[in-house]
Amino acid sequence: MDFNYSEEQQMLADSLRRFIGAEYPFAVRRTIARSRAGFDRGVWATLAEMGVLGLTIPAAFGGFGESAASQLVVQRELGRGIVLEPVIPCAVIAAAVLAGFGSAPQKDEWLPAIATGQRVLTAAWLEPASRYRADLAQCTATREGAGWVLDGVKCLVWHGQGADAWIVSARLNGAVALFLVPRDAAGVTLTAYPAMDGQQGADLRLDGVRVAADALIGGEAQGLEALEHGLDHGIAAQCAAASGAMERLIEMTRDYLLTRRQFGQPLAAFQALQHRLADMLVQKECALSMAYVAARALDEPDLATRRRMVSGAKVIVARAARFVGQQAVQLHGGMGMTDELEVSDYFRYLTMTDVLLGDTDSHMERYSAAMAA
Repeated sequence: MDFNYSEEQQMLADSLRRFIGAEYPFAVRRTIARSRAGFDRGVWATLAEMGVLGLTIPAAFGGFGESAASQLVVQRELGRGIVLEPVIPCAVIAAAVLAGFGSAPQKDEWLPAIATGQRVLTAAWLEPASRYRADLAQCTATREGAGWVLDGVKCLVWHGQGADAWIVSARLNGAVALFLVPRDAAGVTLTAYPAMDGQQGADLRLDGVRVAADALIGGEAQGLEALEHGLDHGIAAQCAAASGAMERLIEMTRDYLLTRRQFGQPLAAFQALQHRLADMLVQKECALSMAYVAARALDEPDLATRRRMVSGAKVIVARAARFVGQQAVQLHGGMGMTDELEVSDYFRYLTMTDVLLGDTDSHMERYSAAMAA
């Protein structure tokens, strides 16, 4: 993979940085975070106009058909601004599932709508007892007439509150299958709540939810493969976003050390603090390198190799994110934990890097299994 940006990628990165700097300051972000929806439809429409939402969607469905390398460029900039809008759960994870495994009618209906920002689709795959194990889904799907009936509970649905529909995993004849469930389906009970980083989560309860026969995504036994395909795309995007957030947080910490004075000189003059800032930079560069590894893994034909590369990247990026966040708070002298400074928002965002889309323990288990394979 070429680490250098192409001319088009650089232009897109510059456009996103200007947009976030001018139209998405922290006062706006915090207002959005406290809203019920958890994201702004106006910002969502602007991201669609800039090509962010349709970036990797095939051109035949209104997207641009770009590679994972371009997705890394975009997510790195979105991470610098810790943008709240559901780009990863919708335009990355859900879009990858449908593009790779959806039927022709499903692609025709949903992919153009995602690319233009008209509709939001997220994956509901976690359950209270599954702990990141998609293969342990206990939600059930049964055939009834010409359609399906779903029963069960889904938790921690990323931006589930603002979704127009969900991709729900359910056990069907002993295997995991995926179903498109519209928001207005009878029998769905939704409970929304904010997460610590300002994003939105939701729990879904499905009591005899009936969906049409064409709601099944892929074959009856393809659900796990399709879901893992989408989640790996999401993890690669998340690694890039975390790298961007670390990059911006280091810049903020550097500026603080240059301006805050103690004993008649700026804090940046103290060698011990210089070393700590250098350690943060080393961890960020390591995380960015692993973000490229994760993006490269998406084109890997061997499944075990892809799993190893993606999970390895997730573990290292999560560790770096925690280190950089904690160091930034300490170098700000405790003020970093208050709402007066943006540092606290970055700290919470980077802390969530570990638990989103699988924590370190789950990915170490997956990495080990891939190595054994």
